[in-house]
Amino acid sequence: MAAQKTLLLLCVGVSLAQDFITSEQFNKIEQRLRAAEETLKELKVENEALRIFTKALSEKHESMQAENEVKKIAFSAGFLASGSQQFGPFDVRKTLVYQKVFTNTGNAYNPDTGVFTAPLNGVYFFRFYAHSHGGKQMAVSLSKNDQTQCSVFNEKPASNGNASNGVVLSLQKGDKVYTELWSNSWVFDNESSFTSFSGFLLFPL
Repeated sequence: MAAQKTLLLLCVGVSLAQDFITSEQFNKIEQRLRAAEETLKELKVENEALRIFTKALSEKHESMQAENEVKKIAFSAGFLASGSQQFGPFDVRKTLVYQKVFTNTGNAYNPDTGVFTAPLNGVYFFRFYAHSHGGKQMAVSLSKNDQTQCSVFNEKPASNGNASNGVVLSLQKGDKVYTELWSNSWVFDNESSFTSFSGFLLFPL
């Protein structure tokens, strides 16, 4: 009887020991799961921060690319697209519209109006050429926002005459630059583009 009681107590002890080990293992697993959850949360936070950083970097890159594209500004155009023509005289000043576009990088020059509109603040260089036939007065000015900057003039040359001038201008975005034929003056052009207008951005401000 005593032996049976001893065996029974031994079995109960072994069972309790097994229950204790199982509970300890469960606790360790639970702790590892909690640690894994915390690590996962940290990874999610880091991933979100990385996503935001990558997006910002991409937007900055696109902005820089767009800015670099805007900085590519240059145009050159002849007065006539084809044929030959004596233009003028008029009683008032006339804006010269250069129709034969050689290049118009940045599309700042408008071949329908003859006006260059600055797309950004910067320092620009402009040059224009004018041609006249003998016995006819030729006078052309380059203007910025209705203010004359520089001019060329040839008073009834004995034979054909050419003149050119150029200027460096500091422009604000939206400023307009164009050339004007003076009243009672002529210019001539043909397929050789004796009369022309060019400009480009030196550097932005």
